[in-house]
Amino acid sequence: MIYLELFLTFLQIGAVSFGGGYAMISMVREKVMSHGWLTEEEILNVIAVSESTPGPIAINMATFVGSTQGGMLGSLLATLGVVLPSFIIILLISSVIRNFLKYAGVQAFLRGVRPCVIALILATSITLFLSTLLNFEVTGDSISPDWKGIAILAVVAIFANVFKKIRSKKPSPILMILISAGLGMILYSF
Repeated sequence: MIYLELFLTFLQIGAVSFGGGYAMISMVREKVMSHGWLTEEEILNVIAVSESTPGPIAINMATFVGSTQGGMLGSLLATLGVVLPSFIIILLISSVIRNFLKYAGVQAFLRGVRPCVIALILATSITLFLSTLLNFEVTGDSISPDWKGIAILAVVAIFANVFKKIRSKKPSPILMILISAGLGMILYSF
């Protein structure tokens, strides 16, 4: 039954993921592709939409994948599955232990987890870069650069740097998304 499968899959992702939504992306991608729920291109679209909509990216991804596979109920169950482990853990920690982070064992655990979280985020960034801008998905694939995507990345990066130098602050992520979307509509419509 797809509903139970969605709930259990996202429950597993929520239970073993540390470091927030960006660290979860690689696990969501792996699980979703292993179930055959979405293609690589669809996952990249899910990441883009999840990143540009309000809310945490992992919850947005779970909601979207659940919706595509099981409609409203699938969306609800996938979202509940990804949120439930963190909710229960935080609830237990906050109700049982005060000043939890003072304990040396907890600090050691978190210090040990941080490099893994960084590695997961870097791996996801590299995977997204290779598949989005170079159309490279598996070893042995030929590289065929997406020049339009590379141009959008370059324009947005230049704009961000110029904006920061002129205004002495970073541009709004919403502005950056709107610029990217506009450029995408212009460049990819030809």
